[in-house]
Amino acid sequence: MPQSAQPIGRRERNKRDKLERIIAAARELFDANGVDAVTTQQIADKADIGTGTLFLYAKSKSELLLLVQNSGYVAALEEGRAAAERTTGVVEAVLAIIRPVVECNRSHVENGRTYLRELVFGDPEEPHHREALMLTLKTEAAVAAVLCRDKRIGPDDAATLAQIISAIMFLGMATTINAHRTVDEIIAEIAHRVRVMLPGEPDVLPT
Repeated sequence: MPQSAQPIGRRERNKRDKLERIIAAARELFDANGVDAVTTQQIADKADIGTGTLFLYAKSKSELLLLVQNSGYVAALEEGRAAAERTTGVVEAVLAIIRPVVECNRSHVENGRTYLRELVFGDPEEPHHREALMLTLKTEAAVAAVLCRDKRIGPDDAATLAQIISAIMFLGMATTINAHRTVDEIIAEIAHRVRVMLPGEPDVLPT
């Protein structure tokens, strides 16, 4: 019989509690004011911890943004994977994965665009940045798995196409010209480009 999970110790529970408070406080302040207008002191005060403790979890405000956005991205990716499982068309399933990610990123446009800049130009040795990169790879893997439903696409080509689709998605979210466009408009733009790459798929957007 499998062994039961070991109970979490008090110290670990305290660490998790502080982390959850930090994420909740930073998310609320970032959503209300934008990341540029928020200070680390405000986040620490709202989380009811000292700034020294805050910096044990994230060394800068940029890392705090990565921490917050990553937590939302995890949930968005799981939602997208589940939605893709319920669809049949390849393009429709790809867009089902992408839509929650775009929605997560666009919940606050400037914060989302700042997150993408940090993802591209930030320090890859920083743990929250590394997690963001891993989430990108997991998204590409999910897209590649869907592309392999098409028997004409082998695993290597699927991986390459998934990287291209990921780049299309990130460009759609990050480019200045799309700053005021809705999620539906961005998804429609992505869908058009994906259909060009994958001819023969029906012109259907997931609902």
